[in-house]
Amino acid sequence: MDLIAVYNEDIKVLISPAGAELQSIQDNSGTEYLWQGDPGYWKGRATNLFPYVGRLTKGCYEYEGKRYNMGIHGFLREMEMSVEDASDNSVTFFLKENQHTLEIYPFQFEVRIGYSLEGRLINITYDVFNTGEKRMYFGIGGHPGFCVPLENGLSFDDYYLEFAENHVPVFVGLSETCFPNGADKEYPLKDGKIIPMYHAMFDNDAIVLRDMCRKVTLKSDKSSKGVTVAFPDMPFLGFWHTVKTDAPFVCIEPWSSLPSRDGVIEDLAAQKDLISLEPGGKYINKWSIEIH
Repeated sequence: MDLIAVYNEDIKVLISPAGAELQSIQDNSGTEYLWQGDPGYWKGRATNLFPYVGRLTKGCYEYEGKRYNMGIHGFLREMEMSVEDASDNSVTFFLKENQHTLEIYPFQFEVRIGYSLEGRLINITYDVFNTGEKRMYFGIGGHPGFCVPLENGLSFDDYYLEFAENHVPVFVGLSETCFPNGADKEYPLKDGKIIPMYHAMFDNDAIVLRDMCRKVTLKSDKSSKGVTVAFPDMPFLGFWHTVKTDAPFVCIEPWSSLPSRDGVIEDLAAQKDLISLEPGGKYINKWSIEIH
């Protein structure tokens, strides 16, 4: 399928209709900021997660006494979305329920994902509308990967993640199979706001935080190039690259909710961190990616 391009004098962004996934973010010098999906590490680039974030215990959940199967991060990334509106510097993608989605997720909905550019800033909007007659439960989030290093001659270890404010976030405890297990603990940051980068930090899979500052920058003291992700309405944040590898990227993942609890097949209507949307209700969440 053809990619959609949005651009201005500062950046050019390519997006696939498949899950409205970003495919490229380049500045006007031609530097590529977005991970390019090398399948030797991770074939994704910037997956949009809906209607579930992360894994489900045994790959399934329950709703109104019936069990449904769903893969990791929901089904949106598998779906071709239509272009509802487009201009040189913005585009909105659209999807509604269909026979396939109803078999694994028994809700009627409309979901829109919009991208708009302001200078070097990419504004991203998630818009979910409950078109059905019953309350709808879902999670939503982003999973963009960014190249590390961003310049030749630098290494992964030359980079760090810096939050906009000094604070002590909480590390979400995960089991060996990457399900929340309740063993949450404080996650002290270097100088109050920095996470140094090194490959082994992901040997046990993702680092997931809550109660954190809602703006973080990938940067290096040896380079002027970096990426800032701001997510004012996302209560969880994941950092990840392929486990036990030297993968030259890092994902910065703002999430609205968590995976299912370790060993628990969740009742969708009872999972406390999911978004609950009444019939006819509308949910909007805006976040952004800025390149430096």
